[in-house]
Amino acid sequence: MGAIVLFDGVCNFCDGAVRFIIERDRRDYFKFAPLESETGKELVAKHGLGGLDSIVLIEDERAFAHSTAALRIARRLSAGWPLLYVFIAVPKPIRDFFYKWFARHRYRLFGKKDECMMPTPEIRAKFL
Repeated sequence: MGAIVLFDGVCNFCDGAVRFIIERDRRDYFKFAPLESETGKELVAKHGLGGLDSIVLIEDERAFAHSTAALRIARRLSAGWPLLYVFIAVPKPIRDFFYKWFARHRYRLFGKKDECMMPTPEIRAKFL
């Protein structure tokens, strides 16, 4: 059993974050889908997440967004990344304030693509 990461498929930062996760997902726990894809749209609707353009983690039939999604992803990665999960103790409104601030500025800081990335054949199986 694994989890699904939904991401903004046209965001350069998000594309880099997906690649970062894939490289550190030693147990092949995560599958991925752009929010803009049919699968992404279906999962967003199923979990009542309309209007969300941020990272979403679907794990154990529950949806997590913003900083909670990022921290829950980090705890499943290799090396020292699970240590970041201690920040789950910070109240969600504080964590999400900083997460949402960064998310609002991600296109200006990192740019935007016209279309979603095309995964390489090696990682294509990780995409839904």
